[in-house]
Amino acid sequence: MEEITNARGYPIGAMSRETGVNIETIRYYERIELMPKPDRTPGGNRQYSHEHLQRLSFIRRSRELGFRIDEIRAMLRMVDQDGVSCGEVHAMTVEHLASVKEKIAQLRKLERALSDMAAECAKGDIPDCPIIETLFRA
Repeated sequence: MEEITNARGYPIGAMSRETGVNIETIRYYERIELMPKPDRTPGGNRQYSHEHLQRLSFIRRSRELGFRIDEIRAMLRMVDQDGVSCGEVHAMTVEHLASVKEKIAQLRKLERALSDMAAECAKGDIPDCPIIETLFRA
């Protein structure tokens, strides 16, 4: 039976297709109370509202940008309490951006180290491998 979005709402499969969020992930977000529990049909199936769809889209976009669950929860709490402060959200975003920049710097350092190790290797059949030797150094 094909799932249909109608006036009653969205079944979980439709929510998944609309947002690109896996069904199990949607259930997980409900369990950790990031997503409010939806109404249920008489048969026990979840029926999500348009507000659920918007909230799930917000969560997905936030996760794609690397925000942690606790950061998303804090932003949603502000939205839910009609206490959204652009200044607070900006501060969270700037802090997150600094963290991302630090990770990028660490990844560039890692890239240089791996490139250096690979460049030292003759790729031959000799018993001594400079990569293994490098990894064993204290």
